Amino acid sequence: MNTLKLTAMLTALTVIFMLIGQAVGGTSGLLLAGGLAVAMNFGAYWFSDKLVLRMSGAREAHPGEARWLHEMVAHLAQRANLPTPKVYIIESETPNAFATGRSPSTGVVAVTSGITRMLTRDELAGVIAHELAHIKHRDTLLSAVVATFAGAISMIANMGQWALIFGGLSGDDEEEGGGLFGSLLLILVAPIAATFIQLGISRAREFQADAGGARILGDPLPLASALEKLEWAAQRVPMHTSPATASLYIVNPLSGRSLLKLFSTHPPTAERVARLRAFNRHTLQHSTGVYS
Repeated sequence: MNTLKLTAMLTALTVIFMLIGQAVGGTSGLLLAGGLAVAMNFGAYWFSDKLVLRMSGAREAHPGEARWLHEMVAHLAQRANLPTPKVYIIESETPNAFATGRSPSTGVVAVTSGITRMLTRDELAGVIAHELAHIKHRDTLLSAVVATFAGAISMIANMGQWALIFGGLSGDDEEEGGGLFGSLLLILVAPIAATFIQLGISRAREFQADAGGARILGDPLPLASALEKLEWAAQRVPMHTSPATASLYIVNPLSGRSLLKLFSTHPPTAERVARLRAFNRHTLQHSTGVYS
């Protein structure tokens, strides 16, 4: 299923990318964008995880750094029957986390420095388990690829807007699909379209990862408590991060910006918490409170 979704998303994002190229440079822009899209498809598949880590300012935590965190990740990965992922740190006071990696064997769990100070060990274990569920469900590649393309589309669209301001758009009314108005409309709408593509994959997978994380940990309540704290912090101190990578995080890192709530890539935190608290704990496979 994820392979089908990945193919569909890459196709849709490629079409948007090429349409922006046509809007910016006419036929030559379309051809150039097509060539770039092919190269980006290849690069996004193989290197999207590295790109999102760089875009997020994450660095790999060496084994001697926060040894307890490495041990927690390794222990939970064992419970999830996964290879132990690498641990990355993002220097930010805003508590948050995400997972990436092309496959479980290349998995990465990235956490902010702030999350290790705000959450209890049980709550952080719930967050880590949620991220491991993303890796187990093999949706980290899809998310990283879409984030990479969304960032590229936004960048190209911004370039097109500046080109329009300074008269750089082709504006060739004779060319089918061209015209100044059509070009302007496409450049303004394309980033929003890319965001809605992100919406299509992000909301459902968060509910699935919440349930999967509860099963890995053996208790849904630490994750529910963690989500409440993370949402509270995001409302007050939003992260300075790219909107293209926002869908990767466990809670929307930009939720403090009211306009972006209209295009949130995450389901409402209150609904996620309610589902976790209603989770039938008798269906979980492991004992509770592994880090109490």
